[in-house]
Amino acid sequence: MNNLLAQLLEEEKVILTDGATGTQLFKLGLESGDPPEPWNVDYPERILSMHRGYIQAGSRLILTNSFGGTSFRLKLHNMQDRVYELNKAAAEVARIAADEVDHLVIVAGSIGPTGEILQPMGQMSYEEAVAAFAEQARGLTDGGADALWIETLSDLNEVKAAIEGCRSVSTLPICAAMTFDTKGRTMMGVTPHEAVEKLTGWGVFALGANCGNGPDEIESVIDTMHQIMPEAILIAKSNAGIPQWINNELIYDGTPAVMAEYAQRVRALGASIIGGCCGSAPEHIEAMGEALRQPFDPALAVEARGFKVEPSAEASSSGRRRRRRR
Repeated sequence: MNNLLAQLLEEEKVILTDGATGTQLFKLGLESGDPPEPWNVDYPERILSMHRGYIQAGSRLILTNSFGGTSFRLKLHNMQDRVYELNKAAAEVARIAADEVDHLVIVAGSIGPTGEILQPMGQMSYEEAVAAFAEQARGLTDGGADALWIETLSDLNEVKAAIEGCRSVSTLPICAAMTFDTKGRTMMGVTPHEAVEKLTGWGVFALGANCGNGPDEIESVIDTMHQIMPEAILIAKSNAGIPQWINNELIYDGTPAVMAEYAQRVRALGASIIGGCCGSAPEHIEAMGEALRQPFDPALAVEARGFKVEPSAEASSSGRRRRRRR
């Protein structure tokens, strides 16, 4: 099967993804606590409008509405027998939106965590996890996805099970992004160093970080991963800042301007697949796209690491720079 993601990356060098799914669906009427996956069948026009909004904002890769699409997550709503149906529909709706435009837009099948803990700490066996991910991946593949996108996991063994499950039923390229929201580690203690080495060894097409505690955290993760494995294709999909409860509403403080600066910095640090996560909307993605069209500035990498780059009196004639800790 052709790797359209590799083709697009070769053409564009940096791929702009979409933003949040949940944030947009809440605006369209999804109630807190309700699963969004049935909307792929019950309200496909709403899901289609979300995808269209991101594509119009400049996204060249969109994620399917299937984050909670394993049997473990759907069982919470007594929908465990609808895994294939709902995931296939998720890919089909995204495929419609992608095929409406006259340029290549990648449909990536979103695969989130099961919500369970693997044995021996939890009750879920490795084999059960592999089977659950395989069932989801089959539906996404048959629905027309171009890639499978494992995201927001914190346990490397669960990521490994997801990769194994995907490969057992599909030949699509696999991407994997973990969430490093606990003092630079995932909730299960995985460091960016461990993640980039393991995921590269498991042969995923691209890897990186999503969600978490905002742009600064993701920038640090990407910087670490790039320095350890400079040849890796890195994903950065940050939340739009830090959420705050204001007037009984969850508000993210990352404005489009903030996310535009983040996009430039994370590109300079080594990411080549860049987007937003929770709190991000089409206006954030549009601002990020405009920022990424600006000339590449490697000095932003130095600044993002905590240095301010400024010309010295001695180096001004030669163009050299000195660094000062901020």
